[in-house]
Amino acid sequence: MSQAPERIATEPADDLSEAGVPSTLLFATATGIIILNLFAPQTLVGIIGPSLGFSESGAGLVAMASLLGYAAGLFFLVPLADLMENRQLVLRMLLSALVMAIAAAFAPTGWSLLIFLFFLGAACSAIQILVPIAAAMTPPEHRGRVIGNVMSGVMVGILVSRPLASLIADYWGWRSFYAVSAAALALLTAVLALRLPQRRPLATVSYGALIGSLFQLLRDEPVLRLRSFTAALLMASFSLFWTTVALRLAQPPFSLTQSGIALFALVGAGGAAATSPFGRMGDRGWTRMATMASHLILLAAMALAAWVGEIRSGHPLALLILLGLSAVMLDVGVTGDQTLGRRAVNLLHPEARGRINGLFVGIFFLGGALGSALAGTVWDLGGWVAVCTVAAGFGAVALVTALSVRR
Repeated sequence: MSQAPERIATEPADDLSEAGVPSTLLFATATGIIILNLFAPQTLVGIIGPSLGFSESGAGLVAMASLLGYAAGLFFLVPLADLMENRQLVLRMLLSALVMAIAAAFAPTGWSLLIFLFFLGAACSAIQILVPIAAAMTPPEHRGRVIGNVMSGVMVGILVSRPLASLIADYWGWRSFYAVSAAALALLTAVLALRLPQRRPLATVSYGALIGSLFQLLRDEPVLRLRSFTAALLMASFSLFWTTVALRLAQPPFSLTQSGIALFALVGAGGAAATSPFGRMGDRGWTRMATMASHLILLAAMALAAWVGEIRSGHPLALLILLGLSAVMLDVGVTGDQTLGRRAVNLLHPEARGRINGLFVGIFFLGGALGSALAGTVWDLGGWVAVCTVAAGFGAVALVTALSVRR
């Protein structure tokens, strides 16, 4: 291929920073719809487990299956974005997610559901191909803002997934959530087939060499290592909190029903508004200061949550508002660190943007899986205070790590 055609093919025709709200909103909506499938199982575990014969400990596998599948997709499917035409790759992955969502809705056994959820999670890693497409459509000076706006869809999807799944399951059963998800994925695939621009990668190596280069990128890029590590720590805090907060809310003085817990989860969606401000701070060169702020906000959130959670008397509504404030603060801290991290890694190597995004998000989702895996054990051993302490510990390690790096 000649130089000129290759250069034209690698850059989408549109400039997302100039295309206005509709194009950015499309990307944000797409990522939000796709991400619903990863976190909804956390709130459905109590329903799915008994219906398919899982024990209490075994039911936790339902919450982990899609997250582990997503991490696998990030490591082994997202790198294909540097080898294959991105539009076709995204559409194929969304069609696979659609098929797996339908299969999950009709899963006959618990183990078959775990397999379907794993592959559904892997196909949902298409999100991290959409983000580099958005980044490639944006000049570097506006990239932080656009990535932040697109990632707001991810954060809203994460935070809305739990209450949405809970409300749908309350009315029609847990299988209905995956039927609704399949319908949404079908509509999204049709829209993206019409609107998504082509993006041809520069890489000409084999798939094996592409996967092997992941380790080289991680070894050679200190920014990638640092941002992935701190994002994983904060994601562990996030998963630990949101996996156990429903247990605390069911206890006095809150004593919320499942519907009340679902509404509480909506409060955290306010943290998604932090993506754009943190992206703008990164664009202005304030990355280090903003990173420290995000970590400190998380530590303050966990201190407030621990204090509120230990109060057994007092006005329930006032305490619920304070706990909701801690949830918003937690989400702001996690969102801020991830937005700044995404901006930093997307400026490293344009020709390896798919692999870099796969590594970054795969590592921080492993942190999320760790938080979910620890949730039950920490809750059993020390209750709510132990949960908040461990979550704060993850944030403290992230802060110390960031402080130890001069630049």
